[in-house]
Amino acid sequence: MPARSPRIPPLEPPYEPEVEEMLRKWMPPGDAVEPLKLFRTLAVHLDLAGRMRPLGAGLLGRPRVDPREREVIIHRTTALCGAEYEWGVHVVGFGTPFGLTEDQITATVNGQSDDPAWSERDRLLVRLADELHRSATVSDDLWSELEARWPHDQLIELVVTAGWYRLISYVVNVAGVEKEPWAARFPAPRDEPQEG
Repeated sequence: MPARSPRIPPLEPPYEPEVEEMLRKWMPPGDAVEPLKLFRTLAVHLDLAGRMRPLGAGLLGRPRVDPREREVIIHRTTALCGAEYEWGVHVVGFGTPFGLTEDQITATVNGQSDDPAWSERDRLLVRLADELHRSATVSDDLWSELEARWPHDQLIELVVTAGWYRLISYVVNVAGVEKEPWAARFPAPRDEPQEG
């Protein structure tokens, strides 16, 4: 697939002081990595980016949900949305560090909730992401199973996380945010051999 230019180019340095300050807030403290292309794209609308940051930072920095379980929701949601950019950033930055195996990471893209890579609890998270993606709601049967394992505050957080990453998927897909060179790429479908 030929490379194409982003529809909304990310801001490039040197940054205006307000943009520099906002980008510093979006990136982890002391991180030497260039601000993500997503953040530099959002900075095109600095006011909106500033209003978005608290929710995104709260989901990642002050979660009530186990971070590994959060990543199952994020990986599956972004994969369902075809948002390889965000999926790939999360694989490297969070999925692998929080213990998702290679088979589980692959299953977020190419598997189903009954994939052998998943535990019983993980299967419920994948089903949650799938049902929210398909219908913007959750069936009574699934809700009963979720409610038996997670308290209501964590269930709200899981639903908000799925919704937030669907929104982020919209942004990266529509703006055409170019992939970070260090981020993971979607795995090839399991029935197709990978190119070497």
